[in-house]
Amino acid sequence: MTAFKTIGLIGRLASTSTQYSISRLVSFLSKQQVEILLDDETSSVLPDGGYEIASRNELALRCDLIIVVGGDGSLLSAARAFAGHNVHILGINRGRLGFLTDISPEEIEYKVGEVLDGKYLKEERFLLDCRLLRDDTELSSGLALNDVVIHPGKFIRMIEFELYIDDEFVYRQRSDGLIISSPTGSTAYALSGGGPIMHPNLDAMALVPLYPHTLSSRPIVVRGSSIVRLIVSEDNNLNPLVTCDGQSQTMSQPGDEVIITKSEKSLSLIHPEGHNFYETCRSKLGWASHTGNP
Repeated sequence: MTAFKTIGLIGRLASTSTQYSISRLVSFLSKQQVEILLDDETSSVLPDGGYEIASRNELALRCDLIIVVGGDGSLLSAARAFAGHNVHILGINRGRLGFLTDISPEEIEYKVGEVLDGKYLKEERFLLDCRLLRDDTELSSGLALNDVVIHPGKFIRMIEFELYIDDEFVYRQRSDGLIISSPTGSTAYALSGGGPIMHPNLDAMALVPLYPHTLSSRPIVVRGSSIVRLIVSEDNNLNPLVTCDGQSQTMSQPGDEVIITKSEKSLSLIHPEGHNFYETCRSKLGWASHTGNP
């Protein structure tokens, strides 16, 4: 008896190594007592497999487990599609760093087999809601598992904005932009920008300036329930971009407001037994290993 009955597969098909891992995973799962569904794109890897093809909306409604084969970017895309649904997400790493996709390709059969046997850890990760307003009218909205970033786009020019937290004025800043990061995203772009590493279970957000004009502008950590509001200064002579997880973006204009809050939607992320956040940091970030008793 497996812990999951209907499993959806999603993969990043640009990589031949990903295609190999998907084929290997399907071969393993076909021997288990599970139903296998492939999303539209992933099915092209197995054109003659005879497996059912389903849209991501169908996968969200029918599957109790989604396995993502690829890098963290692939899982970020899946997170936004499946957040708020009663489905678990498991990642197999075919990317580079792999903070979210933590099963190595060599361990597919063993680790996925353990998960199917019910030997796994579950985490609920919250997402960020982002809304862009112009004259109190909502122009666009987006979801982000990692971060929302306000930046100048391809131009290397500073932007100016005002920051408010829970309607309290914080500062007026000139910089290359601002990263608003969830705990999940604290080991991604925010880390490169000098932000703090936050444990995934924290109910908090980090605000990390990108190359601020004043050296006294430092990252700020606020509670997860905070309402973060940025007003794009009228003095800007360019249109800053608002990006969610580096995958979807909207162009703003001077006078616009960007509001970021904790989303009501969450993501159920699972790991094989023995997963440890600090061990992941040690292996991915090159921290020194333990050499003796504390």
